[in-house]
Parts: sequence; structure tokens; C-alpha cells
Amino acid sequence: MNWLTNMVRPKISTLWKKRDTAENLWQKCKNCGEMIFHRDLAAAQNVCPSCNHHMRLPARDRLTNLFDGGNFDEIEVPDVPTDPLGFRDQKKYTDRIKEYRNKTGEKDAFLVCTGALDAQPIVVALQNFAFMGGSLGMAAGESIVTAAAEAVTRKSPLILFAASGGARMQEGILSLMQMPRTTIAVQRLKEAGLPYIVVLTDPTTGGVTASYAMLGDIQIAEPGALIGFAGQRVIEQTIREHLPDGFQRAEYLYDHGMVDMVVHRHEMRGTLSRIVRLLMDKGAAAISTPATDVVPASAPVSTMPVPQAANEDNDPRAEKDAAE
Repeated sequence: MNWLTNMVRPKISTLWKKRDTAENLWQKCKNCGEMIFHRDLAAAQNVCPSCNHHMRLPARDRLTNLFDGGNFDEIEVPDVPTDPLGFRDQKKYTDRIKEYRNKTGEKDAFLVCTGALDAQPIVVALQNFAFMGGSLGMAAGESIVTAAAEAVTRKSPLILFAASGGARMQEGILSLMQMPRTTIAVQRLKEAGLPYIVVLTDPTTGGVTASYAMLGDIQIAEPGALIGFAGQRVIEQTIREHLPDGFQRAEYLYDHGMVDMVVHRHEMRGTLSRIVRLLMDKGAAAISTPATDVVPASAPVSTMPVPQAANEDNDPRAEKDAAE
């Protein structure tokens, strides 16, 4: 047994680890099929260097790319009941939550942070699609309410990165209740005269699109992002018509006035910095300017040229979540 333990098992284990490592070194672009070295992909913020296809970016990588020096402070969010309805499908909801917490290392689908963007203080709420499809539940609703309250306290703008398949079905009506709750939180932010900027990433669907994700003073989308309420199949079966190519993609929504900008990920940080500076300057000017001369904080800014983006196939999992 000693010979087997000391000699055979380590050799098998070594071969297995080498094979896993080799597979993880390269990633294939779903749009053009190019194999990209993992370090090159990380340096490009998960944007394909050949076709400009925007792959999904890990939540904490997005925060590191946004804040000055990659430094930010997380804001603690109040705890909520883990399984208020005692829900069970193929497994218990509590077991599913534990699974995703172990998988992602996060408490739930939202991160709330504060830091500086080009020396400008900001509050950021970021939805993590890797945690149960970024679904909107009580914890996510509490995160947005906390982020809005923190922005009001700090007199800072709130930037929200949306990525979700919709409401969390395991929490039923309690999940849907977060739609009006988050809407009220956003309204309080606007009543305080503070900017609310939304960045729509792939995918942003369902009840999230029907609430806080579409209430920004400025609506920005990443190229090729899937954005909509119901899934494309559901709409086609309901109206019994074929939908146009690129329907519910960021560029289509920009052409039809649903978003203000489509911004390449490499230009996102600079764009957000300019918008924050512009809107905060307008807010400060409004305090000392007669009401008749005030420019509303929600006035649109000049739109940047829309970068060319690849027309990718819908992610079946995301589209299924949105459709259901």
C-alpha cells in the first residue's frame, strides 16, 4: 500500500493537473473562434482582439479596472432571510445558495463599493451574473437600497452595472417586491440631485430591465449586450411575427432611442469619468443658479460614436432565464 500511495497516485494526479492547466491557458472566442491566451485576454478586459466581441467580465475584475489604482472599499449590506418561502426544486434553495457562495466566493449577486474614479468619489453597485444569473432577490434589493442611501450620505453619484436573467423565482413575490423598492431608492437619489448612471452589460433582462436598470439619468450599454424584458422566442410566439436581426442587442436599442450610448469596454472608464464630472458640475451649479436657468441633471450628453460590435448568437442559458 505504501508503494501504491507514494508512487502511483502522485503520478496520476500530476498528469491530471497538467491537463487541466493546459486547457485553462487558452479560451476560444464564441464569435470568431480565435484561441486567445489567457493573459492576453485578461489584459484586454475579456474583449476579443480579433473581432471586438465582448465576453463576460468577472465582477471583481470590472471593479479593479474602474477604480483608481484598482482600490475600493466594500460596503456591508444588511442580512436578509436566506430561504423565506422554504423553496425546493431539484434541490433546496439553501443548498443552491451555499453552492454559489462556494463557487463565486461572494455572499450574493451584488457588490456595493465606494472609491475614486479619476479622484472623483463614487458609489458603485455591481450585479454579478456568475451568482445565480445575477437574479434579483431580497439580498439584491437590499444592496441597491444600501447603495443609494450611501450615495446620498456621501453626496456622490451612483454607478450601477446591470447583468441579470431577471427576478429570482425561488423567492417568488418577495423577489418581485424588490422592483418597486429599488425604484423608490433611485427616486430618493434623484431627489437629492445626485446622478444615477446605469451600465447595461450582457445580459440584462426580465424584472431588472423593468425597474432600476432603465431608470438612469444616463443609460450606457456595452457592445452586443442582450437587453430586454421578455425573451425573443416569447415575443415572437406572442405577436406571431419574426423579429428583426439584432433585436434586443445594444446597437439596435441605441438606434431606437432606448440607450444613450454604446461604449467599448476599453473606453468605459474614461466615459464614466467625463459623465460624472459633467453631471456633478451641473449639480453644483444648480445650487447657485436661478431655477429658470437650471439644466436638469438628466439632460442627455453628446453621444459617442457607436463602435462596431460582433453579432453573436444569444446565450441559450441567459435567453432561457429571460424568457421564463
